[in-house]
Amino acid sequence: MKYDAKLGQQVGKHLVELGVETPMNGGYEHNIDYVGTRFYEIMEKLGCDMEDDSMRDSPNRVASMFFNELFVGMDYKKFPRCTIFENKMNFDSMVVQKSIIVKSVCEHHFQTIYGKCHVAYIPTGNVIGLSKLNRVVNFFARRPQVQERLTEQIYRALQLILDTDNVAVYMECDHFCVKARGVEDVNSSMVTSRLGGAFFDIPHARAEFMSIVND
Repeated sequence: MKYDAKLGQQVGKHLVELGVETPMNGGYEHNIDYVGTRFYEIMEKLGCDMEDDSMRDSPNRVASMFFNELFVGMDYKKFPRCTIFENKMNFDSMVVQKSIIVKSVCEHHFQTIYGKCHVAYIPTGNVIGLSKLNRVVNFFARRPQVQERLTEQIYRALQLILDTDNVAVYMECDHFCVKARGVEDVNSSMVTSRLGGAFFDIPHARAEFMSIVND
């Protein structure tokens, strides 16, 4: 996967200015050994036998998973390269990418958030490589999150990248902090949406988008 650290810095600064950035202290450090050691201590305190061959390497597995998989979106140097093309055909209808898989982690209990995100935009001067919409969604999902902020971050980042207000984001996810603990309601899901430009101002554009994502 190709990255664009410069674009990542621009997007991160943009989200900070808008007040929708994930709470981060700026101290990101890819230190698997340190996190592995701390997780070893946690497992010991929970009563795990850390000499057992099934558990012995679990702390470093977890640390590697944190840095290389679940929380890679904490590092803006790994922001996906977003290929932009001139809208030479003057396409002015909505482009919708449906059913993008969301895999994230709830920042309150570090439980899984899993669901789908639908993203749309109406091009002005530029169009974007289709898979880049998936990659932007995945980047912001790969950090401790709440779904409301995740929706807003995707929306604001794409507005900046595409240079248009005509962006819509609709997300429905299962939260295992609800399903697996607490109230333990296995049937509920959470829906969030953010509509901008024509998707907010023009009723038939909003209705068309909602009809497509709910089809």
